[in-house]
Amino acid sequence: MPAPSAIRKTSACAALLAVLLAACTTPSKSPPAAAEAEARTQAMQAARAAAERSRAREAATRHPAPPFAPAPVASLAHAPMPMPMPQRPLPRPAENTEHYDTREDNPVRRTREAPVSTFSIDVDTGSYANVRRMLRDGYRPPADAVRVEEMLNYFDYGHPAPASREVPFKVTTELAPAPWNPRRQLLMVGIKGYDVDKRELPPANLVLLVDTSGSMDYPDRLPLLKRAFAQLVPQLRAQDRVSIVAYAGTAGLVLPPTPGDRHGEILAALEGLRAYGSTNGDEGLRMAYAMARQAYIEGGVNRILLATDGDFNAGITDRGALLTMVADQRRAGIALSTLGFGMGNYNDAMAERLADAGDGQHAYIDTLEEARRVLVQQMQATLLTIARDVKVQVEFNPAVVAEYRLVGYENRLLREEDFANDRVDAGDIGAGHEVTALYELTLVGSGAERLRSGPGRGRRLRRTGPPAPALQAARAGREPAAR
Repeated sequence: MPAPSAIRKTSACAALLAVLLAACTTPSKSPPAAAEAEARTQAMQAARAAAERSRAREAATRHPAPPFAPAPVASLAHAPMPMPMPQRPLPRPAENTEHYDTREDNPVRRTREAPVSTFSIDVDTGSYANVRRMLRDGYRPPADAVRVEEMLNYFDYGHPAPASREVPFKVTTELAPAPWNPRRQLLMVGIKGYDVDKRELPPANLVLLVDTSGSMDYPDRLPLLKRAFAQLVPQLRAQDRVSIVAYAGTAGLVLPPTPGDRHGEILAALEGLRAYGSTNGDEGLRMAYAMARQAYIEGGVNRILLATDGDFNAGITDRGALLTMVADQRRAGIALSTLGFGMGNYNDAMAERLADAGDGQHAYIDTLEEARRVLVQQMQATLLTIARDVKVQVEFNPAVVAEYRLVGYENRLLREEDFANDRVDAGDIGAGHEVTALYELTLVGSGAERLRSGPGRGRRLRRTGPPAPALQAARAGREPAAR
């Protein structure tokens, strides 16, 4: 049977062809006026009839989107729900309302006045995938969407792993000429966490918190989201527990805590999700945390995976209140990671901040391949934390380094005294995770200094001078410390 679109095209072509044939038929030498009018009338009636038949066929194949109604859990054990008919997509927002936190490049620092640099690690990769999506779609990303540390940390550089689990990570450094100005140097600081085989992961209590609001009714949102989580399901084991909570105008429990090896039930619950209504993320989070507490596994992985376009517009929408709730639950042992979807109204700022407050990772899913990378290939790093509150502190030798600038990590900077303060929160490292940071250095005697005089509070980046022959690598101060 031809597809509905093919039926509509065929009917329209038939109607058009009937009109054209009626208009192009060779007339008799002296046709009566009444006969000519009758012919035109018949042709128009045939065209209208064909159009009506086309509309009737289209209406017969169109299924209205039903409101969200969780399927009874008992029925899920027998057979998955059938695939729904594709819905007509809602109009995309006429105006791009994507939201990103504003940030500025880190300033250049004079080493003799500020020799110590301290920052929290960041294992997020959402910026890279989001920027990739923009470039693929043919438009220039806004500056605030480009977080350099997330672009760096998207890739695996093969940093050496620790020799044993007694020390959870290993620090590596390298020095090389800066590609944009060979008179300056780039110091790379790499951290590698110890890896864990998937079979050795502790039992996991996962809550899949799914945004099913009307803004998710696009192919690159809820349909992609369901296929993304479907990639995770086969990795789950009998000792794992999975819950599914969906939220739109209100929140609903789709799947109560269920053994991870009941793959059919989990997949069927995912497939039953529909998009409609407003976005009450606050209520969804509260229900997700309730499910996480109900199925809490002592000594296991207890984590919420929030999948959303970040557009919270109902319930508590104040970012500060949401972040406080997430931070309180983190201290109670329940972590939160975020997976971003969609474009046009994507709230990157909200998704990133929630993940930071929940000691989780923020990733952006633009393709099924990216979903496999985050949820399957990097499953251990996404789910299992091996070191909490990891901070990096680098002290430069003023006799060797005249100036330095940390590339990226603008919203991860810490004060020197925060390094040893356990009350100051920092990022976590997952199993097998790599973290990479770059410092741009100006060595003493290079002639490439930018801070000629004045107070040493720093100055924003300004590229000056023609390229010069590359300098040989030089020792750039003391070994970085990490805790």
